[in-house]
Parts: sequence; structure tokens; C-alpha cells
Amino acid sequence: MEWIGAAVSSQGVREQRFDVDCEGRRVPGILWMPADATELGPVALLGHGGSLHKRADYILATARRLVRHHAVSAIAIDGPGHGDRRADGGTDRERVRSDFEGAWKATDVTDQMVADWRAALDAAQAALGEGPVAYFGLSMGTMMGVPLIAAEARVRVAVLGLMGIWGPNGGRMAEDAPRVLCPVRFLAQWDDEIVPRERALELFDRLGTRQKSLRAHPGRHVEVPPDEMRAVAAFLASHLG
Repeated sequence: MEWIGAAVSSQGVREQRFDVDCEGRRVPGILWMPADATELGPVALLGHGGSLHKRADYILATARRLVRHHAVSAIAIDGPGHGDRRADGGTDRERVRSDFEGAWKATDVTDQMVADWRAALDAAQAALGEGPVAYFGLSMGTMMGVPLIAAEARVRVAVLGLMGIWGPNGGRMAEDAPRVLCPVRFLAQWDDEIVPRERALELFDRLGTRQKSLRAHPGRHVEVPPDEMRAVAAFLASHLG
């Protein structure tokens, strides 16, 4: 793990950029911790949505809420072809989306993303100590999160949603979902114009855990109610101890 620049602390939260090497790929990430902490402790992995990046507004807000209110650290990394993995920093969302869709058609990057997440978690725990792990990811964050949780026994709890047995790795999610055995809160938008409702419900149904709940709200893909987003941190923290 290579620390990039100096850590920045604000209102009890220390934010630090880092890079990790995984199979020859540079994986850019951010670590958030309590400002006075010397060990990682409980940590939540935060997977951003398609065309966004590791410091998207809702990712940043969730990370800060976890640290400030629950003393839970957080890690986010850029997905393939997103954020600092791009020469342009991923600032043009339409260009990122177009390039991402093209890359998916050329090759399935799911296994790479699982390896990248595990490399980031391994590096953070090796440097700062181990603790229980949670995962949060919506939309593309669920596309990557379901295979990660299926492969990674360290993840104890997750919030997923805005995705279904659909899209470029729908078959992979159908295969991996029964191996998701940790408690899951699943978010769905009833009027989602991107992910068909029945496909989201199919993914929820396929999750192997018996400790799962479905929380559905009217509205489009990006219209998850603010109070639902604020509740993510408390739900994850309640299962991390």
C-alpha cells in the first residue's frame, strides 16, 4: 500500500489517499478513519455506482457518517475505468459510462474487481490491523459486491440494491448470489427506469442468506430517499459490534 499525499483531518475524520498494486493494476483508493485512531478496527467497503468514483457525494457522506457516529473506518476504490484509473480523472460521466459499457462488452472485469477489493482490504489490514468487515454498494456497486461477498468470508454484513439479475454480469450474479450468506439489507426503487423491477426482486430472492430485508420506495433509479441513505451506516455498524 502506497500512501498518496498527506492525510487530511476534518471534524474527527482522517482521509488518506492510497494506491495498491493488484496483478499489475494500479488500484486507487481512499481510507477514512477516526482522526485519533491508530488501528483500522471495523471497516466498511464502499462500492460506488457506474460513471461515478470513490469520492462520489453519497460515498463520502456514508464514509464520514460511519466514522463520526459509529467509529467504523471506511475504504472506497475506483471501479475499472472510473475515477483515478483514467487519465482524465473520470470527470466526464457520459464518457465514463460509454467507455465502461464498451469494456464490459469486450471482457468481463468482475474477477478483476473482486481481486482489487481483496488487495485493498489485505493491504489496509496488514498495515493497520484486522477487524470485522462490511460492504455497501448500489447499482454497479452491487454488480461488483455480490461476487466479492460470495468470495470473501470476511464480509459480515452488506447493504446492496438498485441492481438485479440483469446487465453485463447478470449471469455471474445469479451464480454468486446463493453464496451471499451474511445479513443483507436490499434497496429497490419501484419505478427504476434502468434496472427492471422484476430483475431486482429476482436478485433479492436468490441471495442465500436467511437474514435479508427488502426496502422498496417509489421513484426512479437515483431517487433513494435521503433518510434511507442515512440509515445505511447505522445498519452496517449494528452488525459490526
